[in-house]
Amino acid sequence: MNNDILNRLEQLETRLAFQDDTIEQLNQEITTQGYETARLKEQLNLMVNKLKDLQHNQADNSGEDPPPPHY
Repeated sequence: MNNDILNRLEQLETRLAFQDDTIEQLNQEITTQGYETARLKEQLNLMVNKLKDLQHNQADNSGEDPPPPHY
């Protein structure tokens, strides 16, 4: 009986160690994903701003006459 309890305790300790390791790995992955998401959001914002600038410049230039051929 005592041996059975020790075996069960050992199994629980082993499972706990594996669970702790899995939790640590998942935590590292979530942290990495968070950094990557922040980086991608920043890049997306830069692209949106550039696109807006291009559209604004195109709208400003659309009303102007093109320069004469000798320019």
